[in-house]
Amino acid sequence: MTTTKYSFEHYLNMRKAYDPSFSPDGQQLSFLTDITGVAEVWSVPVDTRAPHPLWPEQLTFRGERITNAVCSPTARTLLVSGDIGGNEHTQLYELSTGDSTLSPLTEQARVIYSFGGWSPDGKRITYSSNERDVRYFDVYERDMHSGQVSRLLTHDSANYAYRYSPDGQHILVSRHVSNIRNQLLLLDTTTNDVRMLTPEDDGGSAWYECVRWSADRRGLYLLTNRERQFFSLAYLDLASNELSYLYETTWDVERLAVSHDGTRMALVTNEDGYSLLALFDVSEGWQARKPMMTPTLPNGVIYGLTWSQDGTKLAITFQAADDTLDIWVWDSENGIVWRATRSSLAGIPPASFATPSLIRYPTFDGREIPAFLYLPCGEQRALPVVIDVHGGPEGQARPLFSPVTQYLVACGYAVLVPNVRGSTGYGYEYQSLDDVYLRMDSVKDLQYATLWLCESGIADAQRIAVMGASYGGFMVLAALTTYPDLWAAGVDIVGISNFVTFLENTGPWRRTLREFEYGSLEHDREFLQHISPLHYADRITAPLFVVHGANDPRVPVGEAEQIVNALRERGVPVQYLRFEDEGHGIAKRTNRLTTYPAIARFLDKHLGRP
Repeated sequence: MTTTKYSFEHYLNMRKAYDPSFSPDGQQLSFLTDITGVAEVWSVPVDTRAPHPLWPEQLTFRGERITNAVCSPTARTLLVSGDIGGNEHTQLYELSTGDSTLSPLTEQARVIYSFGGWSPDGKRITYSSNERDVRYFDVYERDMHSGQVSRLLTHDSANYAYRYSPDGQHILVSRHVSNIRNQLLLLDTTTNDVRMLTPEDDGGSAWYECVRWSADRRGLYLLTNRERQFFSLAYLDLASNELSYLYETTWDVERLAVSHDGTRMALVTNEDGYSLLALFDVSEGWQARKPMMTPTLPNGVIYGLTWSQDGTKLAITFQAADDTLDIWVWDSENGIVWRATRSSLAGIPPASFATPSLIRYPTFDGREIPAFLYLPCGEQRALPVVIDVHGGPEGQARPLFSPVTQYLVACGYAVLVPNVRGSTGYGYEYQSLDDVYLRMDSVKDLQYATLWLCESGIADAQRIAVMGASYGGFMVLAALTTYPDLWAAGVDIVGISNFVTFLENTGPWRRTLREFEYGSLEHDREFLQHISPLHYADRITAPLFVVHGANDPRVPVGEAEQIVNALRERGVPVQYLRFEDEGHGIAKRTNRLTTYPAIARFLDKHLGRP
């Protein structure tokens, strides 16, 4: 029997740091970390001479999740966003870093406020809100001195303020048409006039993101997949609205950050799940670009890039498969990179962590499905296996550090994390292979994952479990009902059990966006009923573990309770954890310490601990 030296509580007490923001002078770095058990704002000095990360100072003490915090460009003030109990009704606060005073700017608890950005002079902010109509988001501006609020854009759609222009006269707005299609608008803050920068109907599903002004202010750098398979770097000429592509690759360019003066650019390419960083001097435009010295990081994933106001330092939010999420800082002037935060690994030696192998397995139509395979030390045949399915469905499994995965592997389980059809990162065609009436083809990819695991000798066919959260939770239930003989157990975390009741009850501001992916209640109700696992609960024979937050606005808690009740009526073993202070996922450490050890005991019982 394999026994891990460390308890699950050890693994769940690991920390992470992310979402960095530089103070105006570049001497302080604010960020979010869950040191206290929930994400709060902390700050640390930026000091290249320090041999180790300096101890940070805590700035907020809400005891509830902070979702982001952005420094003013001119003062030691941050704009903070946070919700309560995971309900995603995000409110805005002003935080003075001098005395940690947190002042509410919004106080309508049932309204969502989404921060857009600070004006260059630090006197105004822009944000989006659904306070006019819960179904739609309009764009607002607030004068930070007087407190006066103006609604600048009113439109019955999802309009998200993106950022101010360098002169502060305009606001970039992203209008979401679906989860994979949006439009860019330029909003005049004086006249409220709106100019469409991208086609209103391009006949496809183009997405535009990471939009930044060029150094000469005549155009915008951005990432888009318009009329192509992968996201690429492009330039939008503001005089003609002409879009031209600058950088060709057979992978997604997934991150773009340009310094405030438009002269320095950081690009991240997603190559088979791993991040590749490149830096350029674009002070004279892309055609005259000059490669800049680039820091060397371990193999892993870059979550975010943030330039300091003067463009000399770049904060990189980075995670490797065998290390926790932390912030690194690259000093481009001195050619130095250092780790600005070093989150706790709870005393577990890094050498004990498993790193995955990137594999591909064949599926029913001859395609190769990419996946990350984690194997324990020692015996690596006839193992109990957990197949962990990512959410989204427009998402991608990456070689990331997961305390849950590391614990399971340390206990002797193998863990397979597949990117079934519909996943992002492999081109638009692959991402579209599960749309609407193709939905169940992605579930069939899970069937073929089990076949590959067994044929390769890795898995004991009688000891395979499927686990997933959100859309991954639907995949768990669909796998248990469609291929009931394959599974020894299932773990559904905030998953969908009935697409009809899900679409009827999800947040009104989300329904239209989700119907593009899943199908609409008006046109596809019969099909949505047909593929909903709830209607096939009588096929489930494997024990099931269900977890849900009562405040979930995305997948309402009724989705969990429907499937739990159906199984209990039939006498199928089902365990259910409901948290009154959680939303779409289990964010608070106290609740994670309840949830995941219980899941581990459940898997040990039904798969037989290795």
